Amino acid sequence: MCRLAAYQGPAIPIENIVVLPQHSLLEQSQSATEAKLAVNGDGFGIAWYGDDERPGLYRDILPAWSDGNLTSICRMVKSRLFLAHVRASTTGETSRVNCHPFTYGKWSFMHNGQVPNVGAIRRRVEATLPDDLYYARRGTTDSELIFLLLLANGLADDPVAASEKAVKICEAALEGSTQPNKFACVFSNGSEIYGFRHSSNKLSPTLYTSSKLDNGGLALASEPLDGQGDSWSTVPEDSFVTVKDNSIRIENFVI
Repeated sequence: MCRLAAYQGPAIPIENIVVLPQHSLLEQSQSATEAKLAVNGDGFGIAWYGDDERPGLYRDILPAWSDGNLTSICRMVKSRLFLAHVRASTTGETSRVNCHPFTYGKWSFMHNGQVPNVGAIRRRVEATLPDDLYYARRGTTDSELIFLLLLANGLADDPVAASEKAVKICEAALEGSTQPNKFACVFSNGSEIYGFRHSSNKLSPTLYTSSKLDNGGLALASEPLDGQGDSWSTVPEDSFVTVKDNSIRIENFVI
């Protein structure tokens, strides 16, 4: 499955999270240690925020380690809040529109996990979307569908409730399936970062938080970026994370 990282704090070069740490996201694209697959080479992406409320977005289908532009962009671009993702595909072909993060207006979103057999339920789930969000879909991944469900269920007003509703829709659509839904999602409106873990079998993809970065910033990641984990805390199963006002809050995620 995929690996992801997000940062909020004083503006820093994106490379400080994506490239330079001992177990950076770039390193995890080839040598993940807490994923089913060690290699995440089906594309990558970065969404970052600046003066415009809408995020900048750079995505490509190349493995992160083989794109020389990525390290250059990460060195030159500074941001106070950004999301980054390396992909190991479960649903959807390897194409730019299927690479994370996904964006809509001021929101950005990325996902590690799966909605199994999404092709069998897509029509039913998409029928719950309003027209503007239905026509906003560009790719074929389960991840983008989750993002659109969040938006359709009140993400702008109540991220926790919207997330719970979206997951419940996915769970109901797969009733009777022997394969579990798996969610480790991270998303942002440019001011706060949100995330949650949930799975049908209580084996969600990993997610960690850190409030001990050298510059005082805050981070979420699939795996500790320092390789040791001493300054990282595990987000518990069925939990919702809010990174806001220089603090990290974790609450129960009720499904």
